[in-house]
Amino acid sequence: MDERGLGKRLQKARQNAGLTQQQLCQKAGLSFSTLTKIERGAIKAPSIFTIQSIAETIGLSLDELVGQSPVKVRRELYKTKSGASFIYFDMNGCLVGSDQAALIKIAADTGAAPDVVESVYWRYNDEVCRGRASLHDLNVELAKKTGVKEINWLEYYLSAVDKVQIMHEIIESASKHYGVGLLTNTMPGFIDALRQAGKIPDISYDAIIDSSKIGALKPEAAIYEAAAKESDLPASEIMLIDDSRPNLGAAAKLGWNVMWFDDTQPDKSADAVRQALEPAT
Repeated sequence: MDERGLGKRLQKARQNAGLTQQQLCQKAGLSFSTLTKIERGAIKAPSIFTIQSIAETIGLSLDELVGQSPVKVRRELYKTKSGASFIYFDMNGCLVGSDQAALIKIAADTGAAPDVVESVYWRYNDEVCRGRASLHDLNVELAKKTGVKEINWLEYYLSAVDKVQIMHEIIESASKHYGVGLLTNTMPGFIDALRQAGKIPDISYDAIIDSSKIGALKPEAAIYEAAAKESDLPASEIMLIDDSRPNLGAAAKLGWNVMWFDDTQPDKSADAVRQALEPAT
């Protein structure tokens, strides 16, 4: 198996085990940079001892990790009344709240006008979430426009964003009966950072579709294609729960089941989501 294929298998096995990159590094005694390079396929011949250590930490044999048989064994899944057995959850606006609080705090801390901060952020957001621009680029421009030496957007974001507890309970419950995944427009490294901070559930996701790795954003077709391939199910058995109507509209056109989570009415929306996720009798 080539290094890219090994990296993908390792990443999938780690995610199936419910481990963040940081957690796996700590348990296996690896450096973070080594693990990330192996998962990216940047190390052409990783040490067999390193791979053995990773396999043991994840709870697999070496053959299971590097062999040709699938690492993930599909469990028997329930179906909702609409026929969905794999549920994708949006992250921003569903599992965590708006990033508006972080933008407001940057303006307050630096004394910059709020519209200056937001203008920089929204000019860079999509390109960083696509992986075409770096988080460093955003940080440099934010610091420049606000007149401070440096800004760390990830730190501001983590300190300001709140988890949506009611949705955490729903996804944790859904994971017992259905395939569950994240399908999110996000910046590189944010999913792992949020899991480690307890802002999103640190469960064993069946799929994580990260826009910065796919190179496409919802509602673009490419990211839905990647999500459908990862679920390995027909469109009629996939559901997307999202706070964005354009994102839901694109999924519905593909034949997916969709549910709108309205973050201005979280309790009512959560009740509707619960009803949609009731298993068929």
